[in-house]
Amino acid sequence: MRIINRTLSRPTAILLGAIPFALLIGIYAIASHLRRADNPADKLLPSLGRMADAMWRMGFEADKRSGDYLLWIDTTDSLSRLAVGIAISTLLAICLGISIGFIPHIRRGFAPFVATISLIPPITILPILFIIFGLGETSKVMLITLGTAPVMIRSVAQAVMDIPRELIIKAETLGASTWQMITRLVLPQILPKLITAIRLGLVPAWIFLISAEAIASTSGLGYRIFLVRRYLAMDVILPYVIWITLLAFVIDRLLLKTSLKAFPWNHLAGESL
Repeated sequence: MRIINRTLSRPTAILLGAIPFALLIGIYAIASHLRRADNPADKLLPSLGRMADAMWRMGFEADKRSGDYLLWIDTTDSLSRLAVGIAISTLLAICLGISIGFIPHIRRGFAPFVATISLIPPITILPILFIIFGLGETSKVMLITLGTAPVMIRSVAQAVMDIPRELIIKAETLGASTWQMITRLVLPQILPKLITAIRLGLVPAWIFLISAEAIASTSGLGYRIFLVRRYLAMDVILPYVIWITLLAFVIDRLLLKTSLKAFPWNHLAGESL
């Protein structure tokens, strides 16, 4: 049997997936050991034990000044901003995406505008957002929304346009109104595509979130990373980066599992990434 036709067992798949991570950890541990052998005070590549101690201190020891557990405070604040921004983008994607994809007049009027807005690097308008909305939560949420909504709208609109024309004709033949077709035909068809759009939108959303927190914030994962960088505290920075990656991975997997369970018919072609 050719290798491309072989089906992997779950233990084998897990093992193969773990190999790159194990190699990365091993390479880092060796590099860290070699640097500290030459310079015990080296801060660039702290040992795994030192990073574990720093993470324990941030997460399970109260801060001497505020009395807060900084890791959890930062995580809660960052996830709250991310959730609000993505929620607004999702609502816009549903309303505008379906309208643009299903109604020709709206498509002609708004599709070029949305396409143009999606090409603007959102990080470049961050100073404008700070001027308009101040340095509070609104500017950070707006950056996430502006950075993710246009692309999600275009993705949903394309998903609507990809619906087979035969289905729409059948609905019209049965006397369905435009609203009935949107709610009973279009929306069920594009929901799995919407979840995919959210998953893809979360990648730039994390970038914009960390950038906004680094520039103007008093809490959050991005704020903490850029706060401790002045002390070259790589034992804090690297675990925070790993923690952000883990959060992003868990959210992505939860969305995928939701899609697999709610819309199994959308995943019949094979495995989903």
